[in-house]
Amino acid sequence: MKTKSQKAWFDDYADSHQHKTNQQIHYVCVPLIYFCVVGMLLSLPSTSIQALLSLDNPLIENWASIVMIPVLIFYLNLSFMTFVRMFLFSAICILGNHHLSAITPLFYTTFGLFVVAWIGQFYGHKLEGKKPSFFKDLQFLLIGPAWVFEKFSQ
Repeated sequence: MKTKSQKAWFDDYADSHQHKTNQQIHYVCVPLIYFCVVGMLLSLPSTSIQALLSLDNPLIENWASIVMIPVLIFYLNLSFMTFVRMFLFSAICILGNHHLSAITPLFYTTFGLFVVAWIGQFYGHKLEGKKPSFFKDLQFLLIGPAWVFEKFSQ
């Protein structure tokens, strides 16, 4: 089975992201949703991971870091540059959420922001007049952040 190229993924994603306001909403909400998912994963108890790895490093021994492995492999299959961008953003999300957890209940804060960001996303698609791409293929949930960072790099 032939996999889609990054360009094909981005072109398909761009089809439902033509409206300027929808794009601007996505530039804020897509990275925020990614950040929030990382935060919610970080808030899950990770004692079994810590016992297995025994590294005594909460920045590595957590569910977010474990989930990042297949996610980053997906990005590596798109392109090396996409992998680098998303690896760096993932690391920033882990560090940011780790610091956020010191001042607020992490799960509730990131869950609340997650809901607000999705409301923004659906509002943007209402303006666009097209359904979100992930209704067609769930992999678009991973394409969205890569597409946003590709747009930022242009």
